[in-house]
Amino acid sequence: MNWTIRESAGKIERRSMSCNCMTRTSRQECLGILEWQGAGLERSKSMAEEKKGFFRRLVDGLTKTRDNIVSGMDSIFNGFTHIDEDFYEELEEVLIMGDLGVQATYDILDKLREKVKTQHIKEPVECRQILIDSIKEQMDVGEAAYEFEERTSVVMVIGVNGVGKTTTIGKLAGKLRSQNKKVVLAAADTFRAAAGEQLKEWANRAQAELIGGQEGSDPAAVVYDAVAAAKARHADVLLIDTAGRLHNKKNLMEELRKMNKIIDREFPDAYRETLVVLDATTGQNALAQAKEFNEVADITGVILTKMDGTAKGGIAVAIQAELGIPVKYIGVGETIDDLQKFNSDTFVNALFDVKRDNDEAKDEEDTASEE
Repeated sequence: MNWTIRESAGKIERRSMSCNCMTRTSRQECLGILEWQGAGLERSKSMAEEKKGFFRRLVDGLTKTRDNIVSGMDSIFNGFTHIDEDFYEELEEVLIMGDLGVQATYDILDKLREKVKTQHIKEPVECRQILIDSIKEQMDVGEAAYEFEERTSVVMVIGVNGVGKTTTIGKLAGKLRSQNKKVVLAAADTFRAAAGEQLKEWANRAQAELIGGQEGSDPAAVVYDAVAAAKARHADVLLIDTAGRLHNKKNLMEELRKMNKIIDREFPDAYRETLVVLDATTGQNALAQAKEFNEVADITGVILTKMDGTAKGGIAVAIQAELGIPVKYIGVGETIDDLQKFNSDTFVNALFDVKRDNDEAKDEEDTASEE
């Protein structure tokens, strides 16, 4: 059938009104065809979205953050006729209100003041690119941040319930498997109902082995079994899901201590990584969580989820500036491809909607590989 849905609906409606011989069954079959066609259109739309490159998805996902921060900054750059203290104070207010945090804001503005002075800049609009470059420089993590991907590693993943921790572990496992890494998952979040089942589903998708235990069992025992399995299978990476019980720091600290002790004893040569998963939509609360988790664990990196649609994407800058902990991955959607390594150039270009040839070219590569 080459009819459009509207044309088809009209024909069926006219036919059913003018011909009493059309049975209930035949009308249902026709309507079923229309539903199938409609679903096909929805699938086509969904596939088109999936083929959109990561940079463009990030640009779209940061729209609210851009409206919250960048539009205010641009009004200052374009509204002021000269650079003075009022100019800097207005910028400071926009940056802090945009969840970049006090420390990051001061650092960025200090660099801006210095470059304005040394480069003898007079026009406020010229400060835009300097500020963009300053944020990129501050957020650059470098390739050394992903050393665990190239070594035999144990990666412990922590985070409160609801931030997408287990889903993120599944996506990370999928990305590592796509690099032909042998991955073992440990379901050590034995306190949350269905956490193990959720991770099992992701393990199946990623074709990774899952080691788990009964609900309520000792997480350290699960880690012990997982380490043994990872060593026996010569796994490249062991990913450990943990319970997100930040409200009870004492218990969480003891739990992490026991797990780390087992890893130290049973897998001493493994490269160690501890990643905290944070929900970008919570803004400054995410920063507070990162600080609290850093008190009970030696955090080496941050994974920011739910960057799509949040007005608080500036928190990525704040976390790195205030804690000195790099943002290593960001998530902008539900699929495995929506979790990507953090790249300061790509992130800041997307935030300011600055098109760069390398970003667009990477998008074309991603789209071609998906096809």
